[in-house]
Parts: sequence; structure tokens; C-alpha cells
Amino acid sequence: MKTTLDINDRLLAEAKVAAAQQRTSLTRLIEEGLALRLRGAPCPAVRNPRIAVYKGRGGLVAGVNAISNKALRDAADDDA
Repeated sequence: MKTTLDINDRLLAEAKVAAAQQRTSLTRLIEEGLALRLRGAPCPAVRNPRIAVYKGRGGLVAGVNAISNKALRDAADDDA
């Protein structure tokens, strides 16, 4: 079946290079990728990265306004 897709230019160029390196057609490369995605293979872009969480104690230094971005930046830049 023929269809028309709008694909990002850079992604398409990379796909063409990959297809040539693998000695396969662009159509076959796209079919394989789609099949993998539909089978539930994890997509690298969908992975949920672990976010570092600070579990320290003590809170803010006295006198720092926690709702002021400027005050927080100034406190972070302070060498004290």
C-alpha cells in the first residue's frame, strides 16, 4: 500500500543513510521501525529519566525569601 508521510528532514536524511549502510530500502527500514514500535519495544525518547531528589534537612538560610527568584539566585551565588 502506498501512503504519504510528513517526516522531519533531518530524520529522513539519517534514515536514508542508515538504510544505505544496512543495504536495505528506506521502506523496509520504516516498516521494521514501525513493527518494533507496535510490538511495544521501548522507544528511547519515551524513557522516563530518573530525577535527582535532595533529601537533606535544614531548609533555607534565614532571611531568604523562598517565593522570590531573585532572592534565591542571589543566595545561590553567595559564597557564605
